[in-house]
Amino acid sequence: MYQQETIKPYNEGEKTTQVEQMFDNIAPTYDTLNHRLSWDIDKGWRRKAIKQLAPFNPQSLLDIATGTGDFAIMAAQILAPQKLIGADISEGMMDIGRQKVKQQGLDGVISFEREDCTALSYVDNTFDAVTAAFGIRNFANLDKGLAEMCRVLKKGGHLSIVELTTPVSFPMKQLFHIYSHTVLPVYGRIISKDSSAYSYLTKTIEAFPQGEEMVEILKKAGFAEARFKRLTFGICTMYFATK
Repeated sequence: MYQQETIKPYNEGEKTTQVEQMFDNIAPTYDTLNHRLSWDIDKGWRRKAIKQLAPFNPQSLLDIATGTGDFAIMAAQILAPQKLIGADISEGMMDIGRQKVKQQGLDGVISFEREDCTALSYVDNTFDAVTAAFGIRNFANLDKGLAEMCRVLKKGGHLSIVELTTPVSFPMKQLFHIYSHTVLPVYGRIISKDSSAYSYLTKTIEAFPQGEEMVEILKKAGFAEARFKRLTFGICTMYFATK
């Protein structure tokens, strides 16, 4: 059964601060590590999640836990919206995102705003679509975060999420366990110089609700419909929900 506090018995404010500091610390090496640790497969996962939205032609998008803006940039390139806001608690990550957006010539479309993703400042029914890539497992309170994402969506709007998960079938389940507990934290520590960041990543993946359980949580948060699809033997899962 899903439990909100499965990683460490701290309150929401403490977790938010911890996550903010951790991502500020690893921001300079974050993109390199993501691509190397996933053998660049993460780019394909992002593309699939964005293409879920293409039939609906969303013109206003909110990218939650945007980090350095990889997902936001790809969404702008594929979907060509009028505006896209990348929201995150880490200014260090978003500063890198702002540089990348300017280099891509997308600063007229994409902007970045510091937001607590469990208490968004936007009014109800603002966005055509909300996206999130590899970030919602870091929410201090998942239920609040998803409810906020639903609240700021327009009626009939869509949510597209892609998130790391643990495979459920042999032998990938066992191989992923070995990889995530040995290679990932050691390599992450060497590159990022942060002793805890990628150990923390492994813990959040294992603690995060998956598949059918996550679909039920999405519906509880206010979404009328929700579905999921496992990618690359279950290492990643894609969710799609409609308000």
